[in-house]
Formats: sequence, C-alpha cells, structure tokens
Amino acid sequence: MAIYKVKELRAMSAEEMKEKEQQLLLELSREKSAVASGTKPENAGRIREMRRTIARMETIKKQRGASS
Repeated sequence: MAIYKVKELRAMSAEEMKEKEQQLLLELSREKSAVASGTKPENAGRIREMRRTIARMETIKKQRGASS
C-alpha cells in the first residue's frame, strides 16, 4: 500500500478514502503482529508512516464533515 500525500487524499472521494483506510489498517495490523512475533520489519519507518497516513485521513474526514 502506498503512503498518500495530503493533496492525493483531498482529491479522493469519501468512499475511496474509506476503502484505502481499511486497507491501511489491515496492513498496519499485519506489520504490528509480525513485529510482535519477533520478525524484523523490512522497513522500520513504514509502521510510523502508515499511522500518520491514517491520522491524515481521519483529519480530512472530520474537516469535510465540519465544512458541510
């Protein structure tokens, strides 16, 4: 899963963003479970970036809700 920039996230529809967020959450849980089982992650910063991207998505959803 790609890490999205804010500009890309704002261009997404609500349904598309929801789908991408679900995919990111699933991938994040896989990465976390792999680390918890003792496996060394391929990219150590990937978990942090996924968490930040999910937070960006949540922020944009709240901003859209407030502006409507």
